[in-house]
Amino acid sequence: MSEDAATLRPATPHDVASIVDIYNQSVAVNTASWDTAAQTVAERLAWFEARTKAGQAVVVAELHGRVIGWGSWGPFRAKDGYRMTMEDTLYVDDSARGLGVGSQLLAALIDSARDAGVHALIAAVSHENDASIALHKKHGFTQVGRLPQVGAKFARWLDLVLLQRTLDDRPLP
Repeated sequence: MSEDAATLRPATPHDVASIVDIYNQSVAVNTASWDTAAQTVAERLAWFEARTKAGQAVVVAELHGRVIGWGSWGPFRAKDGYRMTMEDTLYVDDSARGLGVGSQLLAALIDSARDAGVHALIAAVSHENDASIALHKKHGFTQVGRLPQVGAKFARWLDLVLLQRTLDDRPLP
């Protein structure tokens, strides 16, 4: 690993403020998140605690002692029939884009989900987020759908692109 490569590790409650900062960058300036209001540390701490208590991954990428990206997987939908399918999410600090951090995070999320017995991962991505769509395809996701004009932000309609990666071919337990 080079001197300037990010290190991945499980997130801790101490990382939540950095996770919020990175997430809120996207809330303010792009359509990676369809939230229109910034999140608070308290809101994200409750999310973090729920994810970790449920055994779901929350991973951070760190470079020179600073969190520069994060990713997670958690429930795709709440109904029990979806219990083997999870949705991934990842965000990279503006200053670290193009360094391969997103690819590192997504690879770690895929491995973690597979190890946890997840059958399929779903990515729900804004049609404007070409980088995320390409990243997911690079990691074996296939575009399985597009929902036109189901979101709105910055006074424009947004399409939701759905990508899926099946992690195993085992029969149901």
